[in-house]
Amino acid sequence: MDRSDHLEHLDKHLVEELAQVARETVRDELREQSRKRRRTAVLYAASGAVALYAGGALALAVGLALAAGLPGWAAALITAALLGAVAYFLRGLAHSGHRRHTPHHVLGGGPPATPPTGLGMPYPPMPDTRPDTPHHRA
Repeated sequence: MDRSDHLEHLDKHLVEELAQVARETVRDELREQSRKRRRTAVLYAASGAVALYAGGALALAVGLALAAGLPGWAAALITAALLGAVAYFLRGLAHSGHRRHTPHHVLGGGPPATPPTGLGMPYPPMPDTRPDTPHHRA
């Protein structure tokens, strides 16, 4: 084995070691990032569950407050109607927020995004100013 073969073997070994270190570093970084995201997801889920129970307790409190002056069935009906109205209001807010980001052609207004030829190419944009044209002498 001459010197060049020995150096080639060392280079190959060094490349393999560097590749292994790079793989381990990337793997460790991905693990750390996924651990952080998993923790965040668990906290959001716990927050949602606690908020759900808080909403249930609030609905129960409203129902019991109404039941002090009304029959139980009427208090429950009023509480359900209030919750339904709040749900409808929140749905409306979500729906109007969704429409704000929806293109006009999807909602039925404005020009289509693609020409009627069906080629799938959008119309070219119109310039704001008139292009400079060279003056030709006849």
